[in-house]
Amino acid sequence: MKMQESGEMYLETIYILSQKSSRVRSIDVCEYMGFSKPSVSRAVALLKSNGYLTVNEDGHLSLTDSGREIAVKIYERHRLLSAFLMELGVSEKTALEDACRAEHVISDETFAAIKRHAKEEHSLEV
Repeated sequence: MKMQESGEMYLETIYILSQKSSRVRSIDVCEYMGFSKPSVSRAVALLKSNGYLTVNEDGHLSLTDSGREIAVKIYERHRLLSAFLMELGVSEKTALEDACRAEHVISDETFAAIKRHAKEEHSLEV
């Protein structure tokens, strides 16, 4: 079963925050995403129950192997798609917004083709 876009966004956010600090808390996710504490708490509980993250006794969030796999995949898509769109002349703001939407719906086959093209024709690496 494919994860919902919102779940992918939470995992990606936790991954990004974990690259900056070894201690990621729900409040950090709230601040980064601009979401309410109850919304983040519900998402964290759901992701935890589905085995995508763990929460220790201090409330620090950690991605499981399966959660990290999804987060890394989505983050790679975001970075490459936004860079590729900007290379094509799309404004940074629009490229980031479009990449954020596209990263969740684009097929693995299409993304692999864009990745090959971006690497071969535009020397873009992610």
